[in-house]
Amino acid sequence: MNIQIKRVYEEPTPNDGTRILVDRLWPRGLTKEKAKVDLWLKDVAPSTDLRKWFAHDPARWTEFQTRYREELKHNPEPLSLLKEAAAKGPATLIYGARDQQHNEAVVLQKLLKSK
Repeated sequence: MNIQIKRVYEEPTPNDGTRILVDRLWPRGLTKEKAKVDLWLKDVAPSTDLRKWFAHDPARWTEFQTRYREELKHNPEPLSLLKEAAAKGPATLIYGARDQQHNEAVVLQKLLKSK
């Protein structure tokens, strides 16, 4: 599977393939036209409680990944939808977080590539 990740605020390119937003909340300050989102899978994002607990604190990164994977195990349907969409060709998981190394798209990319 050809799956890359990218901030939603970066310019879309033809190499992005299907652009899949994996955030629960719509990114601030972006219109749907500017974001160029093909598919918004908000249910694959971390729960509100987990997102608030993590708060993009790198010290909580390892525990966040564990908790997030557990959430996905207990609610497998959104991940299945993501797998189906990504299997159709090149896909880019897009997210709004400033931290490019500690966010749900990184976890999802690893999960999809490992299967």
